[in-house]
Amino acid sequence: MLTWQDIVARSESGNLAPPSRVEKTDQEWQTQLSEEAFRVTRQKGTERAFSSGMCTLFEPGRYGCTCCGTLLFDAHEKFDSGTGWPSFTQPAQDNAIAYHKDGSHGMTRIETTCATCDAHLGHVFPDGPPPSGLRFCMNAVALKKLD
Repeated sequence: MLTWQDIVARSESGNLAPPSRVEKTDQEWQTQLSEEAFRVTRQKGTERAFSSGMCTLFEPGRYGCTCCGTLLFDAHEKFDSGTGWPSFTQPAQDNAIAYHKDGSHGMTRIETTCATCDAHLGHVFPDGPPPSGLRFCMNAVALKKLD
């Protein structure tokens, strides 16, 4: 189980090697993605809170990166954080997500990206439920239901 200390260490010292790599030009991503998905995942945007029904979707399944399809989360780790964005306590695979210090907007946070294609997913915070205490606060447009 990942801890906040693990995430901070990875954001400072380097992330695990991803399961594979997908690299495309911005033009290729724009052709593949909706305008909103491109803005969020490729330009580090944020969707409006409570703009997706995914926040209240609690059914079995797995969630992948909307850009490359890499498995990121299992629905068993999903919880209602009340923030307006889908939230999870752990990634599905230890090396699926990369962590980066983010000092934008006058605060220090840890950004999460897909380790396979570098898509911006959201941020992770140390205020989630036990036992991990983690809250992976994701943009719904950055995720797709795999099954």
